[in-house]
Amino acid sequence: MPEESLESMPADTIVISGPTASGKTEVAVQVSELVNGEIVNADSMQVYRGMDIGTAKPNQDERSRASFHLLDVASPSDPYTVSLWREQASKAIRDITARGKVPVICGGTGFYIRSLLRNPALAETGRSDEIRAELGILAEAEGKQAVYNRLQQVDPITATRLHPNDVLRVIRAMEVYLVTGTPLSEHHRLDRENTSRTAEFRGLQFVLNRDRLELSERIERRVDSMMMAGLIDEVRDLLAAGYAQTLAPMNSLGYKEVCSYLANSITAEQAVREIKFNTRRYAKRQLTWFRAEPEAHWIDVSTISLDAAANRISREWHAFHHR
Repeated sequence: MPEESLESMPADTIVISGPTASGKTEVAVQVSELVNGEIVNADSMQVYRGMDIGTAKPNQDERSRASFHLLDVASPSDPYTVSLWREQASKAIRDITARGKVPVICGGTGFYIRSLLRNPALAETGRSDEIRAELGILAEAEGKQAVYNRLQQVDPITATRLHPNDVLRVIRAMEVYLVTGTPLSEHHRLDRENTSRTAEFRGLQFVLNRDRLELSERIERRVDSMMMAGLIDEVRDLLAAGYAQTLAPMNSLGYKEVCSYLANSITAEQAVREIKFNTRRYAKRQLTWFRAEPEAHWIDVSTISLDAAANRISREWHAFHHR
């Protein structure tokens, strides 16, 4: 077999993933400083402009220390899909590599990362605004349980991992089935078994993890900090700008609870409690997803410092890159 040219070789990327509040951004910034890298955002909410506090976007100090890509690239009213993210991320990675720097993918949206490194067919799955709207109407008219019951009939495997109240993901799973004729769980199974297609990029993936109680405490402190930083005002400004609560980003973690508070459906104290509870549940789902990534390297940042984690990633990347 002829030797591949340098142009056809997959680019090397570092991937730093993990649950929310695990310390990904801080580690990614340090790694980028150690390896002469630039960071590509892989958080599905940080792509939206005006949604800064509730998505825990990098702060000014972090942005001054590292270059970030794919932050603030969409309006909350824009449709933004995994396929679009993969297209933009691929372009950013090629640009970073062409300038002799190292792409550092950082984020907790596991499906985005998988779409980039394993090129799954699901990233190309069609969408249907009409079907999604119809399912939304059904949820309003008959309740969330009605949509969930339909999902149980056509895709019981996916239904077992979703809560009936997680209406956006339930609707998405139903949408995939109705558009493609294949359950979402089957798409995932085929993706796991699909080793014939070569992804454009290689990635050395790390998952940051923490002791469960420590992670819970960090989540609680983060939510308190978000509230003190003005999350309620941020959501109020978004609503005043015309971004309706029915938009998917406005129904995301942190924003939907504050919207309920601003609609006088719950108190501020209830909103904070719900954000903390839902964030802990989300972190648990993230960990479940990353455990299904067989090549990921796990780092327990409860037992070592974030500095030590960054140094370890740098060392392992140099070994990976030069082998």
